[in-house]
Amino acid sequence: MTDHIVVLTGAGISAESGLSTFRDNGGLWEQHSVYDVATPEAFERNPELVLRFYNDRRRQLQAAEPNPAHRLLAELEQHYRVTIVTQNVDDLHERGGSSQVLHLHGQLTRARSSLHPELVYDIGYRDIQPGDTCDRGAQLRPHIVWFGEEVPMLAAAADVVATADRLLIVGSSLQVYPAAGLVHEVNPGVPITVIDPGEPASVFGAEVIRKGASEGLREWVSSLS
Repeated sequence: MTDHIVVLTGAGISAESGLSTFRDNGGLWEQHSVYDVATPEAFERNPELVLRFYNDRRRQLQAAEPNPAHRLLAELEQHYRVTIVTQNVDDLHERGGSSQVLHLHGQLTRARSSLHPELVYDIGYRDIQPGDTCDRGAQLRPHIVWFGEEVPMLAAAADVVATADRLLIVGSSLQVYPAAGLVHEVNPGVPITVIDPGEPASVFGAEVIRKGASEGLREWVSSLS
């Protein structure tokens, strides 16, 4: 029976593709207050600013390319069952070739109704403008989980982690909750590896590879053979 590798990924895996992380020096939160662009109240107060912020993110994403870390995870599917649970809202895992990706915090390439959250639309890299509406006439908003909102995919992600034979954490500081709590869903005895060049939060019993995503993944993958 093929081992199930569950991979939790954060902004660090996309940084090598040129996408700004939110918390590092020079990251997006230094340029924009979270309270201006990533809360329901911000959208209600100034929807034009919020839409423009995410339109800019979408254009940056369109110009970015998957990096070797994304492709290495996709190649693992040749030998293992692999499920990626990502905090990232980009589509680089999919474009890198991964087939099973669960997005905890939404997706830039989708829009949803501001009043009817079940109405979600694939928009690719198009802008969302004021006046763009859902089928029921409500303004469209980014399909992003903002601060103060529930994480609807969290329970599904916890179920996935509970089935892991190996848990791999790449490019996440493990400081963003509730996503960081997913490490506690793994079964006792399951090996955990953290790949991050910084100082990720401590995970009991985990192997830590203090390298960037691509270099660290190459090292980890070579240890499997």
